[in-house]
Amino acid sequence: MYRVWGDGAERGDADPHGYRGSRAINTQFRISAKLGRKLEEAGVRPADVLRQAGLPPGLFDREEKIVLSTAELFALYRGLAEASRDPAIGLKLGTEHRLAQYDPLAIAAVTARSFRDAIERLDRYKKLTCPEELVVVDQGNESRVEFRYLLAEETEPPVMVDLAFSWVVAIARRGTDGRVAPTRIELQRAENRKMYEAHFRCPVKTNAGRNALVFSTADLDRPFLTHNPDLWAIIGPQLEAELSQALASKAITEQVKGMLKQLMPRGRPGIEDVARELRLSSRTLQRRLREAGATFQQLMQEARRELARHYLLNSSMELNDTAYLLGYEDAHSFFRAFSQWEGSPPGEWRALHARSSRSRSSAAVR
Repeated sequence: MYRVWGDGAERGDADPHGYRGSRAINTQFRISAKLGRKLEEAGVRPADVLRQAGLPPGLFDREEKIVLSTAELFALYRGLAEASRDPAIGLKLGTEHRLAQYDPLAIAAVTARSFRDAIERLDRYKKLTCPEELVVVDQGNESRVEFRYLLAEETEPPVMVDLAFSWVVAIARRGTDGRVAPTRIELQRAENRKMYEAHFRCPVKTNAGRNALVFSTADLDRPFLTHNPDLWAIIGPQLEAELSQALASKAITEQVKGMLKQLMPRGRPGIEDVARELRLSSRTLQRRLREAGATFQQLMQEARRELARHYLLNSSMELNDTAYLLGYEDAHSFFRAFSQWEGSPPGEWRALHARSSRSRSSAAVR
């Protein structure tokens, strides 16, 4: 599975490539009311965090669910960094040893069959609470795990990266009784490398091109000792029902494109694969697409084009990797298809749009 993020949708900005609408079920993050208490337990005054973040002072006192836009969430975690002055605060908040404090999503993960199954559950059901996705890219003997924020207009705050990575590693350790650890951590920033190496018990590559957890593929497929099908039989149907209800509110064409983007890195998905993920029969899916005036092959091409443009505009990913993640068997097939879509090869297209972006930024500064 592989995902990328978009930007600006919560502000109602134009989306010429149709990317954001096909990915995000929710446009806001639902925040647990327990966060304020966790901050206090970590020695941080919630009021200080909110003041630094520029958020309402009574945010954690609300009885109703707390919802924040992506920009507000990023501000919250930047405020946390300022208020705590503790470079390890994200690592501490992400490491929860008390199973009783786990939310349904974390319980769904630790009861999974394997670490890979746990990540797939996290990715699948995160859609219920936030415009965020979890990515796994298998390359050779390694598997890279990344978080993607679908509506982000900027890079996620370091504290947020620390919390997310620490949370995933904590689930892996609980599920395998400490037998799984990353082979390395990749961070875009340079500071506190030794602190991260001590926490994650692995080498840390700083000034990297991405923020990523890297595991051996064998560890990702390691069975969980905490696998509990009986507990999953209780909470799984409820999560699935909520997800089905959320998906039902989206047009079938957007559902199909969104699912295609999830399945592409596993190989070129067929209509049977997409139908199975959407809990439909192939015949029903074909009928609904026909009623919508669309074909499966058309949506496949649209999904590939949208993702290709987004990868090229928003990452430094190698072109060969881009081809792989779009489900092409070889890079030449991707180059040929992209040239037909855009009128130029992907490398030239990326360079041209990068120059245009820099020119716009310079003009805005002046």
